[in-house]
Amino acid sequence: MSIVVTGATGHLGRLALTHLLARGVAASDIVAAGRNPEKVDALKSLGVRTAVIDFADPATLAAAFEGADTLLLVSGSDLGGRVEQHRNAIDAAKTAGISRIVYTSAPRADSTDLILAPEHKATEEYLRASGVPFTILRNNWYTENYASTLAQVAGTGVYAASTGEGRVASASREDYAEAAAVVLTTDGHEGAVYELSGDTAWNGSDFAATLSEVLGRAVAFEPLTPDAHTAALRAAGLDDGTVGFVVGLDANIATGALDKSSDDLSALIGRPTTPVADTLRTLAA
Repeated sequence: MSIVVTGATGHLGRLALTHLLARGVAASDIVAAGRNPEKVDALKSLGVRTAVIDFADPATLAAAFEGADTLLLVSGSDLGGRVEQHRNAIDAAKTAGISRIVYTSAPRADSTDLILAPEHKATEEYLRASGVPFTILRNNWYTENYASTLAQVAGTGVYAASTGEGRVASASREDYAEAAAVVLTTDGHEGAVYELSGDTAWNGSDFAATLSEVLGRAVAFEPLTPDAHTAALRAAGLDDGTVGFVVGLDANIATGALDKSSDDLSALIGRPTTPVADTLRTLAA
């Protein structure tokens, strides 16, 4: 079995490599593919094969996918350009004869108003139409996304957001990467769509309490209106695009877009998902 992992130099892809090796996949059967030549070259220390790819250059994809059985298509990070990039990868995989594509998508991608979902929905639709057998991993939020929040709150003692009473069922990247490795190395996942989320969904007050525990200081949750949140972010010097994204995401959270969707993640990895506090402690350290 030969497995290609795209985004292998990124956080999720790199962890997926680790879990594939831990599950007994021979390093020689893994192709770690990424865009940055230096970072890709560094992965050779794991013993895996490597490939420099560019989603915008189908020729690089064809070379990386040649002879492979399975593709872990870690969604790209170029917002606004991902649909075309993912289509190129799916087309190249089909041409190469890859027998299954595992794609990392967004929660409830086909029915949500989540600001990040449209590109994932379009990719899922293209993947289904391609005729290539697939598994879709709809990853909820990564707890690690709050690394910058942790640093800011450590200085102010305030966690401010316009999420209302909305909840986030985040899990660690480690959890999601392990689930991907399980799906890549075990049978019975063809055609499956997994809604992956943490075991516990937390709201702003819960998160402030967790931050208090991790930081060893009192942290208060300051609920903001979207307008007040916008004004605060602009005052902090953020550009309009970033402000719109952050406030839009909080609005999604307020209406339940990142709430718990299923127990699929803990079922796949065979253990409870990593508590938010544990991930935050690692980040704080």
